[in-house]
Amino acid sequence: MSRTLPRIAAVILHYGDPRLTRRLHEQLLPEAQATDAPVLVLDNAAPEPYPDAWVRLAENRFWAGAFDYAVRAVRDMGRTHVWFCNNDMLFTSRPPHLGRALGRLAQLEAALGRRVGLYSPTFATSPYHPQMIARPGGDWRLVRVLDGVAPLVSLDALEAVGGLDATDNPRGYGVDIWLAARLYDAGYALVVDDSLTLRHRHHTAARDVPGFLDVAARAEAAYLTARLGPDYRARIAAWQAEAVPAQQGDA
Repeated sequence: MSRTLPRIAAVILHYGDPRLTRRLHEQLLPEAQATDAPVLVLDNAAPEPYPDAWVRLAENRFWAGAFDYAVRAVRDMGRTHVWFCNNDMLFTSRPPHLGRALGRLAQLEAALGRRVGLYSPTFATSPYHPQMIARPGGDWRLVRVLDGVAPLVSLDALEAVGGLDATDNPRGYGVDIWLAARLYDAGYALVVDDSLTLRHRHHTAARDVPGFLDVAARAEAAYLTARLGPDYRARIAAWQAEAVPAQQGDA
């Protein structure tokens, strides 16, 4: 399998408290200055603007729309991967984070003999994705489904499966699940890395918008039912518990 060295851009999605964005931005900036991996803040038309934003969108495009914007912009920069990070997360592992991810991608693709479509750090805790909770002393694992808190996405893989597919679900809840399902079915590896860990405060900004979580949950249910069937919750739970073999074909 021919390989191109990964060229990553990290994009932090800003909405809500600028102090949270600043915390993550400043955690990653030293690595951006030391490597060829820019760290960019995408201001999603936040009520409190981020003063050092790379781009401030004219309207709130929610998670899926902002992700799609980042994908297109990062591809235009000549990058091969985008690391799309919620602003309410913080790495708890020792740096480097960008450098470690770059090295891991190259090592994993060589070892697996196929492309990594999605890669993610592990969480200190997670109420939604038990397959992504950090294992002390662990290395990395292949999984069937990934959370969208900090997905590092291959742009070629994303294009190969038709993009995000979120036009009927702009708030984006569930889009990460469907993307992972399509990438897995196309033969791409989905990797969770125990050597990179983070802490995440779920729904930090969403809780401050009255009714947002309820509307987003109904939209997610309709979206996943249309794509995975009415038993989508059971299917996702089975995927989370599934032990994925190291070899699953060549993407």
